[in-house]
Amino acid sequence: MANRLSIDQYIDGVRSGDRTVLARAITLIESRQASDQALAQEVLTRLLPHTGGSRRLGISGVPGVGKSTLIEALGNRLVARDLKVAVLAVDPSSQLSGGSILGDKSRMHELAQHPHAFIRPSPSATSLGGVARRTRETLLLCEAAGFDVVIVETVGVGQSETVVADMVDCFLVLLLPGAGDELQGIKRGILELADILAINKSDGDRLPLAREAAREYGAALRYLRPRHDTWRPRTLLVSAQTGSGLDELWQAVEEHHAALTAADGLETLRRDQLKSWMWSLIDQSLLTAFRQHPRVKSRLAEVEAAVIEQRLPPTRAVHELLDAFRRAD
Repeated sequence: MANRLSIDQYIDGVRSGDRTVLARAITLIESRQASDQALAQEVLTRLLPHTGGSRRLGISGVPGVGKSTLIEALGNRLVARDLKVAVLAVDPSSQLSGGSILGDKSRMHELAQHPHAFIRPSPSATSLGGVARRTRETLLLCEAAGFDVVIVETVGVGQSETVVADMVDCFLVLLLPGAGDELQGIKRGILELADILAINKSDGDRLPLAREAAREYGAALRYLRPRHDTWRPRTLLVSAQTGSGLDELWQAVEEHHAALTAADGLETLRRDQLKSWMWSLIDQSLLTAFRQHPRVKSRLAEVEAAVIEQRLPPTRAVHELLDAFRRAD
């Protein structure tokens, strides 16, 4: 990557809250070049002691539910309270260029202009569930830069819930009123992951539908085991357009944080997340090493063809490729 800064320049710039240096540090983290990655990991290692002080909030929901609108409305309220807010907005990627399509920064124009806010749209590329490859590391950089709140917004493609819930303290799911059969239209899995359910666009003619949806979701939550022993998930009505319910939403986020902190649940949660992150990186690294191994690459086309032509069962194919990978030179 051209025009790299020194390690000390990255550290000092991030620690001082310089948004330009923070953006450059994130670009360094996202780089796939080996030389950039070596520097990025050294920067991250030195910044680790300065992380952990933010409220980490994940927001998911189907496209069109109003995630960006709600984040901007909530973010504007938080910066008005002198809180520093970072938004990591994971955009759908162009299949041609790999770049962001929607551009969350342009959709949160007012918040993006505030000196206490930082918005970083990142293309999801081919990452599982629409979460950018380096989102966890970017979150840590934002914490080291002194942001009080870090919000992770996902593309809401239906697979990202577990990934997001495994990197934040509080997981918020946005829902729409009157979008069909409420309980049939959402997976049980996302209900089990949610700390807060918020029915967005709860205003005007949609308010009765939103109230009915909230009752149904609330009833469903009572039959599910909560993620944390100290917190019972809540269902709220909000409107990003009118601002109603946003103060109550943030209050619920704060109460969730207090409930986890009081019972040492937050520390336990973050330790478990770090361990899970480590193992996910091991899985990715091993898969990459396997695919790039010369003996595997030399046999892969032949073995794939044998499987497709039903001359070789997939289980046998896996064993043969793994044997090639493990075999000593």
